[in-house]
Amino acid sequence: MAYQNLQDFIAVLEKAGELKRIAVPVDPHLEISAIAGRIMKEGGPALLFEQVRGSAYPLAINLMGSERRMAMALNAESLDAKAQEISDIIDWAWSAARDFNPFTTIPQAIPKLPVALSLIPRKKSHPLCQEVVDDDAGFDSLPVLTCWPEDEGPFLTLPLVCTEDPETGGRNIGMYRMQVYDKHTAGMHWHLHKDGAYFFDKYRKRGERMPVAVALGCDPAVIYAATAPLPQGVWEILFAGFLRGRGAEVSKATLSDILVPADAEFVLYM
Repeated sequence: MAYQNLQDFIAVLEKAGELKRIAVPVDPHLEISAIAGRIMKEGGPALLFEQVRGSAYPLAINLMGSERRMAMALNAESLDAKAQEISDIIDWAWSAARDFNPFTTIPQAIPKLPVALSLIPRKKSHPLCQEVVDDDAGFDSLPVLTCWPEDEGPFLTLPLVCTEDPETGGRNIGMYRMQVYDKHTAGMHWHLHKDGAYFFDKYRKRGERMPVAVALGCDPAVIYAATAPLPQGVWEILFAGFLRGRGAEVSKATLSDILVPADAEFVLYM
């Protein structure tokens, strides 16, 4: 069964003994990453820091830091089983397209209808990510980590950057590490071959400002899909739906027409 949101996944991890809560206050500047680094190297559990200094929000880390937790994130018995599932559907699709016969291919396709339906995103008009809208909140309210002593500042390490092609309407969710400069400013880097950079170049040539939405804390399948090496033009939300076995939920952003993961804990608009 697909997770409803990140909190649902965290609850499952805790029930399985795969997550530990840290109740004492901790510092997002170096301290959390130092603790998490030691736990990860020891093969330890996911951690939920309930009191992060300077922020009203908790911080979860190492949620998918083991093979078992990664399989749990994808609702699979094992990573090999999920890989085989993906391989089987790709092999069938290629063979069906190559050797199409209405008398054999269509009957074979009927059992695979749920897979096809899982690719279709589901739009929500009243999403979790818009339950609270705060136009004055800034990066300083979030538990953003400074991970290494020589880092230039704190970084968002798992941001889901949502963009849209201004010409075709094609959509993309990429994961680009973001450095926080001040309360309302951050910078990010994307390689030239990334879809986000491709879209940005179109906006630049048109002399237009590019709308961007950044989702934080989503369904683990959506988080993973943002990192997957998908073919150019394939929207990550479609792949997330396949991984979930149920269409991923999206909602229209409040300040643009960009579609964002509806279950995100936070959505930042730029």
